[in-house]
Amino acid sequence: MSGLLAGKRLLVTGVITDASIAFSVAKLAQENGAQVVLTGYGRLSLVERIARRLPEPAPVIELDVTDAEHLAGLADKVREHVDGLDGVVHSIGFAPQSCLGGGFLDAPWEDVATALHVSTYSYKSLAMAALPLMQPGGAVVGLTFDATKAWPVYDWMGVAKAGLESASRYLAMHLGKQGIRSNLVAAGPLRTIAAKSIPGFEQFETAWAERAPLGWSLTDQEPAARACLALMSDWFPATTGEIVHVDGGYHAIGA
Repeated sequence: MSGLLAGKRLLVTGVITDASIAFSVAKLAQENGAQVVLTGYGRLSLVERIARRLPEPAPVIELDVTDAEHLAGLADKVREHVDGLDGVVHSIGFAPQSCLGGGFLDAPWEDVATALHVSTYSYKSLAMAALPLMQPGGAVVGLTFDATKAWPVYDWMGVAKAGLESASRYLAMHLGKQGIRSNLVAAGPLRTIAAKSIPGFEQFETAWAERAPLGWSLTDQEPAARACLALMSDWFPATTGEIVHVDGGYHAIGA
């Protein structure tokens, strides 16, 4: 075994298709020496089929991050495949259609609550479910979309991401005493399944193409995945509560 993550054991959530950032994370992780376990929700057969496209087929565990029983049983299910975890990737987000595409003022609380539960609170829930398997030096990494601004059409998902960014800082504070890090990667817009569900997503595509200093590919998940791997590696032992931007530099440029 050789590579940046040689001998590491990772739990990766959010693989839906091979265009998912999570798929690129899992693929690169295996290529860099890690053992990978995936979680899936809903159409498990689809996730299992995608898992077979990895360099090494990865086991898939069913996980609904809003289901207390699933969370309580996660550690035991992971132990069926690996004896512990060194890293956990949170690549989970969902908001009902009423919460996106300009519906900010009209979205009902029930839909907003769903968005916050799945996209924000689940970060803490997943970390705590995996905690019994983790040792000092472990890392939790999540994916965000820069929540320092209000974005057109992003609406309540933007609020959920702001909560995720805050939750990561609090998780860093509370888990630091156990030697576990919590960091986020703020990726630029990518043509994933999640992006396709956002009405008006093309506005992001145009803006990034025009303004990102390094340029930006809407179909290349690897830069974001590499950042996730780096944050789970031993090369960032004293970094926690951080947000690493992988967006071609867009966030640094004024309007």
